[in-house]
Amino acid sequence: MARYDSILETIGNTPLVRLYALAPAGVNLYVKVEAFNPMGSVKDRMALAVIEAAERSGELRPGQTVIEATSGNTGIGLAMVCARKGYPLVVTMAENFSVERRKLLRYLGARVVLTPAAEKGTGMLNKAIELAETHGYYLCRQFENEANADAHVRTTAREILADFADEPLHAWVSGFGTGGTLKGVASALKLASPATRIVVAEPDNAPMLGSGLGQPRDAAGALTASHPRFRPHLMQGWSPDFLSRLTEDAVAAGLIDEVLPVAGDEALRLTRELARREGIFAGTTSGATLAAALQVARRSPPGSNIVCMLPDTGERYLSTPLFEGIGEAMDDAELALSRSTPGYRFGAAAAGQPASPGVPHLAEQDAEAERLVETLLAREPVVMFALEWCEFCWSVRKFFTRLGIAYHSVDLDSVAYQADDLGGRLRPVLAARTGSVTIPQIFIGGEAVGGCTALFDAWRDGSLRRRLEAQGIAFDPGVEIDPDDLLPGWLHPRMPTA
Repeated sequence: MARYDSILETIGNTPLVRLYALAPAGVNLYVKVEAFNPMGSVKDRMALAVIEAAERSGELRPGQTVIEATSGNTGIGLAMVCARKGYPLVVTMAENFSVERRKLLRYLGARVVLTPAAEKGTGMLNKAIELAETHGYYLCRQFENEANADAHVRTTAREILADFADEPLHAWVSGFGTGGTLKGVASALKLASPATRIVVAEPDNAPMLGSGLGQPRDAAGALTASHPRFRPHLMQGWSPDFLSRLTEDAVAAGLIDEVLPVAGDEALRLTRELARREGIFAGTTSGATLAAALQVARRSPPGSNIVCMLPDTGERYLSTPLFEGIGEAMDDAELALSRSTPGYRFGAAAAGQPASPGVPHLAEQDAEAERLVETLLAREPVVMFALEWCEFCWSVRKFFTRLGIAYHSVDLDSVAYQADDLGGRLRPVLAARTGSVTIPQIFIGGEAVGGCTALFDAWRDGSLRRRLEAQGIAFDPGVEIDPDDLLPGWLHPRMPTA
């Protein structure tokens, strides 16, 4: 394996993978899997190129904040680059893009400013411009920045050409968003391989390129309105509500040989088929681009070589229609399979344990553990005995944090409590006090409240608020919170039974 000085050196050189289950017989249909980039999308290439070009030109100063409007992947790529290079990052994003994108961006240290969905891509772009001008941020301008397209001339196109150095490439198929991949790859392919057809896919209900209509702009070239043929569509990252400068450049240069419309439901279907029949986990825009590539493949002669871009990974689509119908709880068939053997299923005794374990006898306790519990309850107004890995414990942590309640967490499975099995020795002491063997156990003012659900029930009925006030424990009374929103996502009202 190679060794790298920086994660940024791992961008690019993504694989071409031939499809067998989905491709027509006799046609060589390859997909370029951009999920192999470190942050999982083709936009990693552009993110690095834009920042490094700004550094070279002096437009981006050391420590200056970077800002960009993004549907997610560009922002995620920029967050990686900025984290490595030490630039603060702000992204503007329309509120209707998936929550996975927001969380990834914030996890990487970026600040995310949401804009109303009704304002579409134009709104998030104009918000980025406003913030940049007001606060002196460096605006990447991905939709018109030549460094975006140049990144694909230098990397993506060269990689494809190298893979077909000894045989012809008949067609290259891509969607368009910023236009950087389209302009960069298409211009390089047309120069080195003029016979290669450039096929561009777009949503069938938003045929901006197919319409032949221009993008409304003012005399200075700034956007004045959405494209007249734009309509909302399912392919996040594809086709914002305007044609970018880079896309317009590709059209004006005659780089596009054909534009193919793609239906949203077909994009979803093929994205799922990629996973289930080819083992390739990709996002909705990948299925959309594949739909167009399959149209090209079906009418191509045997032996044709076709390359289709797969822009990103599927993990940032978990909350979108792509995963509709993918359950978290066991379905009937899975429950039946679980019940087909007697052990390791809901309602069955754990291996080596009685079916209904009772409260440990006081004889099983020890004086040290008892003293520790007494000391903690006397010293700390709010104590939670927890497990580091437990999702219900994390639900309680989030609850306390939202309300601004200071608490002391005793993590029984942590390193600090592993010595002499102190965490394990505390559990029978707690069980004797509360009558329950479950974790977490919460105490307020030395009195047991119960576990996660008991705490949340006490908040709903008002008794928790009264107890906090009686003990003089500070909390924010103005917070509106539904504790059910904090419970583990897999929790289902119909728990499986044996």
